[in-house]
Amino acid sequence: RLPQRRLGRRALALAALQAGGGDDPIPTVAPPTGGPTPYELALDSVLSLNLALNEFDGRIEEQLAARLGRPVDPALADVGRLLFFDPILSITQDNSCAGCHGPNVAFNDSKSIAVGVHNNGVVGPGRTGPHNLRRAPTVVNAAFYPNLMWEGRFASNALDPFDNSQGFRFPAPEGSSLSHMEHLLGAAAFTPVANRMEMAGFDFQGDNDAMRALVAARVDSITGYRDRFAAIFPEIEAGGALEYEHVARALAEFQFTLVRADAPLDRFARGDVDALTVRQKESAILFFDRRASCFECHITLGYANQMFSDFESHVLAVPQVKPLDTNADFDGPGGNEDFGLERDTGESRDRYKFRTTPLRNAGYQPTFMHNGAFVCMEDAIRHHLRMYESLDGYNTSQLEPTMRGPVGPSAPMVEVAHHLSQRPRAALTDDEIAGLADFVRNVLADPDAAPEALRSLVPVSLPSGLPVHDFDFTVRPETCN
Repeated sequence: RLPQRRLGRRALALAALQAGGGDDPIPTVAPPTGGPTPYELALDSVLSLNLALNEFDGRIEEQLAARLGRPVDPALADVGRLLFFDPILSITQDNSCAGCHGPNVAFNDSKSIAVGVHNNGVVGPGRTGPHNLRRAPTVVNAAFYPNLMWEGRFASNALDPFDNSQGFRFPAPEGSSLSHMEHLLGAAAFTPVANRMEMAGFDFQGDNDAMRALVAARVDSITGYRDRFAAIFPEIEAGGALEYEHVARALAEFQFTLVRADAPLDRFARGDVDALTVRQKESAILFFDRRASCFECHITLGYANQMFSDFESHVLAVPQVKPLDTNADFDGPGGNEDFGLERDTGESRDRYKFRTTPLRNAGYQPTFMHNGAFVCMEDAIRHHLRMYESLDGYNTSQLEPTMRGPVGPSAPMVEVAHHLSQRPRAALTDDEIAGLADFVRNVLADPDAAPEALRSLVPVSLPSGLPVHDFDFTVRPETCN
């Protein structure tokens, strides 16, 4: 991992002195001029230096076309948008990509643990059906993620989603066979339609390739799709069959249009010091400080692409929750655990490990952690800081009724938890925790990623003629009381 650099309270005191604060590093009285106090100047100085040292320039959104080596194709992206919302991609024809990545929750999951096939067509709290194993992660900004999914099982070996030169890594049976795709998102688009819990169902007799061939043939048979693809791909215009690779490329192209990385912190990094309040600047500095140690894992430099994740898997000992109605096979002797990365690698040392969540736009999520064990961000942050206290007081009463199944054992997770979780950081006050929550909820949130800003992406109708899901835009993330 790249070395981490932080500037906290000592640097803040020094900067305040250098800014004219005299012997008091935290002056509390503003000068008569009404201009910024020495303390406010110190905040700006320390935060700016923290961001610069960690390669955060607030301009990652501008890099998309350069990293792709071409501009995004609007025609292909629009076909991908239609397909993203169309249940035609599911063999059961009752789920779509948007069913688990809804625009009404900023392309996150509207449930604590996803409901895939055999759902009722609703995307929101009213969605019913058997739950899967985990919550579906956001696809917003996923174009910059070097690996995907909760344990990072879809990955670029070059630690760069735009670089397939060293191949893309997927679990069997795909392995490295998808490495010809231009971008990791294009390769990842091959997988949901072949996942029986997500989109394929349990009745189809055939392997992953057969599933994808069936889906491609369905799309090819729909005039509205074939005509759109023919206008983009000469081989289809010449009479060739529409292959699943065309579908995958379209889905990836749509997701390239979902980059939303212009948050207040980005504007501050570009020189707008008024983009944040004094309290938000204090919380941002605390985020980088060793007292909180958030930036131990939620990094921005190098391959992290300013996404606030090291994209590595760690054990956080998140409470193990199992739905009452599920189509997934859970792990452990009680069938109420998720072994995380071990399910992919088969290595016991990877048990309970999950990838660090990228924090951009996380404030738009309705639940937190891989299984939605927490419904308010403050509780999720407290779990990072006070693991033992969080586990001792945890119960499922805040979750929806179908998520109140048996809670798995915590002791095996605690024994192998990340070293920061093993060291309670109780010195942080509730006010400071609230400040960290505000930092994630607002300072790292791009307004263009808010659900209302994404509503227009929902198609009025679909070329397949299948109904568009019912997206509940009244969903709002909860806060702790």
